[in-house]
Amino acid sequence: MFSRIMVSGLFSGALGGIIAGFLQWYFVQPVLLHSELYEAGILTHFVGTSNSAHPDLEYIQPIRDGLSLIFSMLIYTGYALILIAAMLLREQKSETNITFHQGIIWGVSGFFVVHLAPAISLPPEVPGVATAELQLRQIWWFATTLLTAGGLWIIAFTEKGSRFIIGAALILAPHIIGAPEPDIFTGPAPTEIGALFASRALGIGLISWAMLGGLSAFFLKKETMRATP
Repeated sequence: MFSRIMVSGLFSGALGGIIAGFLQWYFVQPVLLHSELYEAGILTHFVGTSNSAHPDLEYIQPIRDGLSLIFSMLIYTGYALILIAAMLLREQKSETNITFHQGIIWGVSGFFVVHLAPAISLPPEVPGVATAELQLRQIWWFATTLLTAGGLWIIAFTEKGSRFIIGAALILAPHIIGAPEPDIFTGPAPTEIGALFASRALGIGLISWAMLGGLSAFFLKKETMRATP
């Protein structure tokens, strides 16, 4: 079992990370580079001057791009290992194999747990904006992902209606409590950049997780068939 999780996770995570890395480089990084110009004070906002919405940016930065791709592969490999372990647990209970298309649904569910649910109260942020303490945000994020994963599992794999209510309550709980917020709202970058960054980060996350789920199911099935005598 361990070898199936590791092999499937390494292959699907590496491929998923490459896909996510290139999508982030093309769609997200230009917005991030633009916002960094405001963070560094090279561009200013709301001081009687106007700036082009399409500045000249150094899109290709080999060291930064290479490290970003490596980190993306590592992160998505970790996601894949967790996702495949959950898939394998479900397969053992249901005694059925998860198909590629079902894996996509699993991936979208992973996106909901890791990205969308926390973003409801703690959205992606561009550099330089006011935020609460990092440790408080990390604690809230981890708690939200765990509660959302547990609630989603209960909703998806239990048949009793009362447990559906429990699952929904777990998903809503961290948002009812509320995410940590700064005392004041400040930020050098225009709100349009922040909105574009958040929407693209979530959009790329959805595509990447969907592909990761499909790839995870595909490689898990291959490893299961290979290990079956």
